[in-house]
Amino acid sequence: MIRPNSNSSSSPLISVILITPDSYQNLATTVRVLRAQTIRDRIEIVIVAPDSSTLGLKRDELQVFAGVQVVLVGEIRSIGASYAAGVRRATAPIVVFGEDHCFPRLDWAERLVEAHQQPWAAVGPQVCNANPGTKVARADYLIAYGQWGPPVGAGEVEHLPGHNSSYKRAVLLEYGPALDDMLEAESVLHWDLRRKGHRLYLETGARTSHMNFSRFSSWTITQFQAGLVFAAFRAHNEHWTLSRRLFFALAAPLIPIVRLRRIMTMTDNLKGRRNLLPILAYGLGLDGLGQMLGYAVGRTLAAHRFTYFEFKRVRHVQKSDAAAWVSKSYA
Repeated sequence: MIRPNSNSSSSPLISVILITPDSYQNLATTVRVLRAQTIRDRIEIVIVAPDSSTLGLKRDELQVFAGVQVVLVGEIRSIGASYAAGVRRATAPIVVFGEDHCFPRLDWAERLVEAHQQPWAAVGPQVCNANPGTKVARADYLIAYGQWGPPVGAGEVEHLPGHNSSYKRAVLLEYGPALDDMLEAESVLHWDLRRKGHRLYLETGARTSHMNFSRFSSWTITQFQAGLVFAAFRAHNEHWTLSRRLFFALAAPLIPIVRLRRIMTMTDNLKGRRNLLPILAYGLGLDGLGQMLGYAVGRTLAAHRFTYFEFKRVRHVQKSDAAAWVSKSYA
């Protein structure tokens, strides 16, 4: 563990959990943005990695934070299990999940900490589109994060952005070993938290910019995969019977229609962009097919998530997006 910043006399307020499949270099852009946070000296960085021999940690870039933990878990085969390992090692009372392709604004951490002074179990940020230049990226954003983007206002919500929300650490630890699976499909986790009486909040003052898939081939695969993983772990985590799983598998063709109608209600996001409807329908159709298979087969097929598409997002975006990867400050 890297020692706390000598200028910080207090323990960290929030732990940012980041995953890399091999080296620290994959996280370099995100860390650069985090170094500019207004409360960087109260942030703990928790890096989940497979092996120290390939990590290549740049300690000089991390000295500004309150502390840095490295959690070695072997080959990264599960996003949920990796985030859960970071939660268990973190020391701050608030944990927030980060990604190598999501870049917070300067006061993001400060706003999340402020919101957590209220009795929210989880607080999510407003998610903006970091690369709106292609139809694929705009469709990917609308499907995955559009409901938490501008002009949505702050307030209590049913569920929050996956892979980018913050939690009171003690609440997550109550799940014990089950946390690994719960974090595979965070919407299911959020619904479960609400059933247990917890409340969730969208803090639009905490903003982050998400880099979305813009290569058509990569997006095609991940849309199907996302539906598969969500359905499989939803059925598993909610302990569905075989008959309930088969019912939802048969009803899966209706899912794209329902989701498309919801997206179309986001008039500000779709205003003047009706040409996105065909590609939105395509992406949602793939998601629906994935859900059909996930409900029918269960998590056996989805137990080891295909991490190739989760990391090194720069491989899955257009060249113009890749160029912007290191040029934007996201201030």
